[in-house]
Amino acid sequence: MKAIFVTGGKQYYVSEGDTIYIEKLSNEAGSTVEFTDVLFVNGKAGNPTVKGAKVVGTVEKHGKQKKIIVFKYRPKKKYRKTQGHRQPYTKVTITKIVG
Repeated sequence: MKAIFVTGGKQYYVSEGDTIYIEKLSNEAGSTVEFTDVLFVNGKAGNPTVKGAKVVGTVEKHGKQKKIIVFKYRPKKKYRKTQGHRQPYTKVTITKIVG
């Protein structure tokens, strides 16, 4: 069974048993999380969401991605600015798709 759901402003196409990295959630590691904004379940599309459908998963861990360097530069103006950023994420394993 496959589904498309929305969380953190992004859409994810998953099936049961998949492991995905999504925007950070407030749930603790080891707890279950339900996503109810389901756009598509097993060939059934909603307008805008499928009624009664949900995607259930378990939170594996929280973490931060690799650091990216942001470098701003203006030629001939002696302006240089270096900044780093690490995006937080939540690792979720999909356990069940109801639809």
